Amino acid sequence: MSERITIAIDPDIAELVPGFLDNRRRDVDKLRALLAAGAFAEVRLIGHSMKGAGGGYGFDAITDIGARIERAALAADSAEIEAGIAALADYLARLDVVVGD
Repeated sequence: MSERITIAIDPDIAELVPGFLDNRRRDVDKLRALLAAGAFAEVRLIGHSMKGAGGGYGFDAITDIGARIERAALAADSAEIEAGIAALADYLARLDVVVGD
């Protein structure tokens, strides 16, 4: 079993974080479906959105994964997109969120 990842978030955004993370979990399924359809432009948009939003919520890894997916979509690199999706799913599965001071 992989190690848990604990992220302390700003109390000012604590009530927004569960919805943000639920949306990222839905993105995993959405990205898989879009990849299967060869919809690289839509995959790129989701990656770009994740890249822009992750850090604002305190999840720098989501920013990095979003950038990875965006770059891979621009190159139409299905294998790298799939690796990015897998990285996102793994990160979300291991994530524990605590409210910081």
